[in-house]
Amino acid sequence: MTRRHQRLVMVLLMLACISAAVGFALRAFNGDLLYYITPTQLAEGKAPAHGAFRLGGIVARGSVHRRNGSMTVHFVLTDYHHSVPVVYTGILPDLFRVGQGIVVKGRLTHGVFLASQVLAKHGAKYMPPGIHQPRARPAHLKMLALRRSLREAPGL
Repeated sequence: MTRRHQRLVMVLLMLACISAAVGFALRAFNGDLLYYITPTQLAEGKAPAHGAFRLGGIVARGSVHRRNGSMTVHFVLTDYHHSVPVVYTGILPDLFRVGQGIVVKGRLTHGVFLASQVLAKHGAKYMPPGIHQPRARPAHLKMLALRRSLREAPGL
C-alpha cells in the first residue's frame, strides 16, 4: 500500500468513528427527550399505551377542588377543545392558578390523569407591580436632550 492509500484509509476510519459517535450521542439524547401532549392529542389516541407521559394545557375555570385537610387536588386540564380530569396529591407550585398553563406528568387511568408532578408555566416578561411602562434608557434621554438643545439653538 502506498502512503496515499494509507492516508485515505485513516481518514475513512476517522470519519466512520466520528459518525458512530455522533449517532450514539443523538440516540441517547433522543431517548431523554420527553414532550408533552395536549388533551386533544390524548382524545385522538396519540398518548403512549403504557407508562408515564406529560400532558399540557390550561387549568379550566371552576374546576379546582380540594377537601379541607387533604393534599389531594382535583382539577380539569383543557386546551379549549377537549378536557381531561387530573388528580394530584402534593404541594402545588406557587404559579398554579385557574387559567394558567401547566404541564403535568403521570399516567392515564380509567379516563383520569393521575399526576405525579405539576409544572406551572409562566410568561417570559416580568414587570414589577405598579410599573406599567418601560423606563426610558439613558441613551434615549440623551437623544431627547440633544433634540431640545437643537430646537432652542438660535439660527436653526
